[in-house]
Parts: sequence; C-alpha cells; structure tokens
Amino acid sequence: MIGLFAMSQAFIGVEEINVKSKATGKIKRALPKGSDWKLIIKNSIPFGSLGAFVGTIPGVGADIASFIAYGQAKSISRKPEEFGKGSPEGVSAPEAANNGVTGGALIPMLCLGVPGDAVAAIMIGSLTVQGIQPGPLLFQNDASTVYAIFIGLLVANVFMLILGLNSVRIFTKVLSVPKPVLVPTIMLLCFVGSYALNNNMFDVVVMLFFGIVGYFFQKLDISSSPVILGLILGPMAESNFRRALLMSRGDYSTFLSTGICWTFFILIIVSLLFPIIKNKVVNKQQKNVRTIA
Repeated sequence: MIGLFAMSQAFIGVEEINVKSKATGKIKRALPKGSDWKLIIKNSIPFGSLGAFVGTIPGVGADIASFIAYGQAKSISRKPEEFGKGSPEGVSAPEAANNGVTGGALIPMLCLGVPGDAVAAIMIGSLTVQGIQPGPLLFQNDASTVYAIFIGLLVANVFMLILGLNSVRIFTKVLSVPKPVLVPTIMLLCFVGSYALNNNMFDVVVMLFFGIVGYFFQKLDISSSPVILGLILGPMAESNFRRALLMSRGDYSTFLSTGICWTFFILIIVSLLFPIIKNKVVNKQQKNVRTIA
C-alpha cells in the first residue's frame, strides 16, 4: 500500500518537479457555496449510513468505508469526470462514510466488547483500565457511562467542525511546499516506513515494485483503491468462507439458504450492473442529442 499510494505519487511528482505549482491564493470562505450544499446533503445521509454499516463490521475501519463510498459515488454521479479535481460529491461521500464509521464502530464495541477498528480498540483499553468491561451487561450495570460516551462523541464532532473551519486556511499552505522538497521527503518516508515494518530490505523491494505498478496504474487511469479492499477484506473473506463450509460440512448451498444472503447477492449484482446500464443510457441520450442537432 505504501508503494501503490505514496511512492507511485512520488514518481508522478518527479515528472513535474520542475513545474511550478499554481498559486492557491487566499481562501475567502471556509463554508461551501449554496449550490454545493445540495450535493453535500444528498451524499451525507446515504453514505454516512453506509459508513455506519461498515463500522459495525469488526476489523474493517474507515479506510474501507471511504474507498467504497468514493467508488459508489463516482459510479452514480452525473459528472464522474470531475472526481479527483475537487468535486463536492467526491469529497463529501468518502468523508460522510469516514465519519459514519466512528459511530458504527461503537455498536460491536459496547454491545459485544469487540472493537470495530483501531480507535474502538483503544477505547476498550481505556474503559478496561477504569474497571469498566464493555459488553451486553454494560447497558444494564453502567448505563450512565454509555450515555457519557454518546454525548462525548457528539461534543467531539462539534469541536472537530469548529477546528476544521478555523484551520482550513492553514492546511492549504501545504500546497505551496516546493516539489524539490516535497518529493524527496515522500520518498524518504516511503523507504523508512516500509523498512521499519519488519526491518527487512525485502519489504523495501516490494514497496518499490508496487510503486512502479501504481505509477502505471495512474498513467492508465486505473484505480488502485480496489487493491486495499482485497488486501484487508481478502483474508477475512477467506477465513469466514472456510468457517462457513466447515459448519455446513462442505455444502455450498448454505450461502443461499437465508434471505440475508440473497439480499447481499442482489446488492452486489446491482452495484456491478448499475454503472454499465448508466453508461449505456448516457451514451444513448448523447447519440439522440447529436442526431437531433
């Protein structure tokens, strides 16, 4: 992932190292325009709900929710070509999913004592240190603590909003960092980070290889996001697939035995076919417009 997402971008930066960055200017307003609010609100509810649902799955986390939301938002958008160029839809959808994961991860943490992500795992450790054991009995024996967590989450989001609006002018200053300084720094961090994982040079070689792969992916306009889905969800899917087969004694029909299974199969088919159908409809409309013209 370091190679695909960081080193590949550094390689792209090497090509543009002598190109001067465009001046960003001063930001006059931190809040979106009125026309952007419609797109943001339209994406916030469905993709925030998607993030909350993903957050309830232990071990998945905000990264997966963001990538899924971005891909789905791009597939249903009327202007997918604007994604990656500051599109309000492309920004609001993954951010809504990212924020939704935080609340969703509290469900398995508080109800079952199972952390939904790394943040929930830290919270479990903090509660345990205080002598509080997350689980089904927490709501019965210490309901006040549960309500305190809910209120704390709400207050944290309010302060994050205030901090973000007041700091956006500072964060944009990173765009003015000269590329001759930024690109070597990224490369250095990629080498140090990949080596520090296992203190092994083989990891550095793997990082460089996938950095080259990611570079050509960007040149060919191929998304690298599905790779992270496979890396994180692949082992979980294989483990649970084998577990299901052991429980059913090798009977594959167990995957079609309940309404929940069929619901997910239908959702998968719809998500795969919708972009294809949408492109055909758009192309047909464009062809009709050209014919009328």
